[in-house]
Amino acid sequence: MQLETFEITLSKAVEAIAGRFHPRERITAIRSLGSGNVNDTFLVTHQGHRPSGPAGSFVLQRLNTRVFERPELVMRNLVALGDHVQRRLASPPEELRGRRWEVPQVVRCRQDGHWVEQDGEFWRSITYIGAATTTDVILNRDHAREVGYGLGMFHSLISDLPTEDLADTLENFHVTPAYLNRYDSVSKSCSSLDDAAQSACAFIEARRQGIDVLEAALQRGELKQRPIHGDPKINNVMIDDASGHAVGLIDLDTVKPGLVHYDIGDCLRSCCNKAGEETDDLNTVVFDLELCEAILDGYLSVARQFLSDWDLNYLPDCIRLIPLELGLRFLTDHLEGDLYFRTERHGHNLQRAAVQFRLTESVEQQLPEIKAMVRRLAGR
Repeated sequence: MQLETFEITLSKAVEAIAGRFHPRERITAIRSLGSGNVNDTFLVTHQGHRPSGPAGSFVLQRLNTRVFERPELVMRNLVALGDHVQRRLASPPEELRGRRWEVPQVVRCRQDGHWVEQDGEFWRSITYIGAATTTDVILNRDHAREVGYGLGMFHSLISDLPTEDLADTLENFHVTPAYLNRYDSVSKSCSSLDDAAQSACAFIEARRQGIDVLEAALQRGELKQRPIHGDPKINNVMIDDASGHAVGLIDLDTVKPGLVHYDIGDCLRSCCNKAGEETDDLNTVVFDLELCEAILDGYLSVARQFLSDWDLNYLPDCIRLIPLELGLRFLTDHLEGDLYFRTERHGHNLQRAAVQFRLTESVEQQLPEIKAMVRRLAGR
């Protein structure tokens, strides 16, 4: 009964917030959308049309302000990104010939403003990309190439967006040495660990050297910061239901200045493990080289024009580093009491860490082949 009461209360609250963006009497349905680990997301279906948004439906989200402590900066980034891409699409690049591409746009409130703050919660609405879906696993090589193309097109369209126009909404996000420092601080306060946690900690200890490979390259001037997505895993790439083409990336809260290598590594990490990051069977976790090749082929077909030789040089490093980094984050969250990632049971984050560490090992075993693949695809 308590659960039912909570659900009814939440439903009424969401309906009231949705009414701030569209007349409540014209809203026909509200349902949960997606399975994100951070924000609560709903799809609002409505009748009619309003000047500041499309007819049919829009996305309503409650931002997790524990994660995004400055949500107004997130919104500023979304507006800057949306405006920039719309200008670019006015004269679309050759690679978009015969395709559509959409970027979620911020929907303004009916009265004014870009968001709603109520009862200590932060809500916003964005446009919905229709006739397209996402998946949690790669379906085939064509799908893999489209995911790579999608990330490449996203990077290409924002490659000339000045980084100074974007706020750093998550300081040290994807800066692996910073995660290691946090892990060190948290692990020192843990008096006793079970065998699984000890094994995970030992995995990190064996790989401390070189964990700063990308940040060190940035400091030396070999790499440079650009606008990035920040979380381009497979279920953030929208695929057109009819054509099978990538048509846009969603979940743009982590857009910020950073290294494109963070995005490339995260995309490959999420796509090239067919077992998925929630599997309980570590024996099924393998980094799939064929999928990696298809994704990189799609990505470089668009992005090669703005990548430097140094960018290409560090691609194998990011492929190894990002699953290691995510495993480190899962492990730290487990040791800290599961404060960041949503969990369904005790030890959930520890199991997630084990999956990423097994994926890291698989990448390490295939690094020579990965380096040769990058050279071949880059035409070097």
